[in-house]
Amino acid sequence: MKKILGMGNALVDILIQLDGDSILDVLGLPKGSMQLVDADRSNQILSTLKDHKRGVSAGGSAANTIHGLAKLGVPVGYIGVIGEDELGGSFVQDMINAGVEPHMIHSARETGRAVGLITPDSERTFATYLGAAIELVSEHLNPDIFKKYDYFHIEGYLVQNHQLIERAVKLAKENNLIVSLDLSSYNIVETNLEFLHAIIEKYVDIVFANEEEARAFTGMEPYEAVLEISRKCTVAVVKTGSKGSLIKSNNDLTEIGVIPVTPMDTTGAGDLYAAGFLYGHSLGNSLKECGDIGALMAGNVIEVLGSKMNDAQWGKIFSHLGNKENKS
Repeated sequence: MKKILGMGNALVDILIQLDGDSILDVLGLPKGSMQLVDADRSNQILSTLKDHKRGVSAGGSAANTIHGLAKLGVPVGYIGVIGEDELGGSFVQDMINAGVEPHMIHSARETGRAVGLITPDSERTFATYLGAAIELVSEHLNPDIFKKYDYFHIEGYLVQNHQLIERAVKLAKENNLIVSLDLSSYNIVETNLEFLHAIIEKYVDIVFANEEEARAFTGMEPYEAVLEISRKCTVAVVKTGSKGSLIKSNNDLTEIGVIPVTPMDTTGAGDLYAAGFLYGHSLGNSLKECGDIGALMAGNVIEVLGSKMNDAQWGKIFSHLGNKENKS
């Protein structure tokens, strides 16, 4: 089986259930927002809510994708930076428990974390401290690690560090890895547009983008955007939310639908779509099959809170994949 290496901002998701909205006012956090905070502010929020029930799991875009691939049985590894603290230990343990081989760099800075406050109406408010995650630099990359893998998946949040990304994709290509990039955020695309165009055209094989990211990259709407992106790489994927996704490679344009779900929280949907797609791609499946598995993963993760699925969701996924294999 093909092996997949991921690299991204290593963050710990700390999800806390709230009894009502009033505590958000006390903490000065606008409901439904994502606020970047420093270590002191993050610690103050956690201290204020120390008596509330919480769940802790490894997070970050590429980490979510790699975690999902591991759960599907793909041999995977992950590169990121964590602190020498309890949260860093929990990040690594969560990844190991899923089957990920961690290639972690350790920092004196605290491990990054995203504190997600969930109100009774299921709306999420985030206070994110990037912490040690932002210390990942090109000098951390060990060329020998890349020799062990067949694919390399990167999250767009790292693209602001041009030197890191350029060295990473060069190492990947020197070792004949298939490179996939999730654009991750439209504002990062806008501020790194020239660099992204050059890197994708030269080094990237598979590009994942949502509608906003695709528009920022091309100035076009989904159908035209997926055609334009595909001119710069082997496979272009534009996710169109509840309408599904578009996949373009060579002369083939494939439309993928969505599975019927009862959505609760869209966190991690794009990351798990990428996991499903790369799983199918690594097995040599058709683009239609890759997209269908991506849609299956995305549909199931939005039925739960957070980016990690429970046993019931995974049971549905494996049942579907098993039935599909039995029919083929």
